[in-house]
Amino acid sequence: MDASNLMDGARIVPVVVIDDIDTAVPLAECLLSAGLRFIEVTLRSDAGLKAIERIVEDVPDMVVGAGSIRQAEQVAAVSRAGAKFGVAPGATGRLLKAAEQARLPFVPGAATPSEMLWLLQRGYTLQKFFPAELLGGIPFLKATGAPIPEVRFMPTGGISVANAADYLELKNVTSVGGSWITPPELLATRDFDAISQLASEAARL
Repeated sequence: MDASNLMDGARIVPVVVIDDIDTAVPLAECLLSAGLRFIEVTLRSDAGLKAIERIVEDVPDMVVGAGSIRQAEQVAAVSRAGAKFGVAPGATGRLLKAAEQARLPFVPGAATPSEMLWLLQRGYTLQKFFPAELLGGIPFLKATGAPIPEVRFMPTGGISVANAADYLELKNVTSVGGSWITPPELLATRDFDAISQLASEAARL
């Protein structure tokens, strides 16, 4: 269930932690209006699953994914909620089997060449690279691009408006995931004007 085709063109993917379910729909509408068509709603909060359901139902033009998937049981739950793709910080056999059974396009995480090759053998050419900056960032991805040219990455972790464009210039990077677009303090105050400005700047990248 490689997500390469689905994620084609998703250069910037906001990574969002939603604590207040009532912010889900206006946030998605704000991001979509700014030109960002994909959103990764993480399962780091109790509201995450319900937020996915709300956005899928009320903002049908937004491609909604579920992030921070850690358990096989979560795969079935996000599929029922209507998520179009799933993202995991790493990968296990059980997680991949669950994604394949649910037929959920999946972006598993890899941090070493061995993990990248293992996922490639399972058919996953698009992989999450997390935490990107702590693992070596751009120099690391440049170094792995030559010996593992088949794999493309969605780096997440430490990505910001200051370095996102540099990541996107790499041949083996198709998109970046970023939480800088929806900072917690702006979500808490429902400052969608400020979020819209950050999203528009990101879309221009």
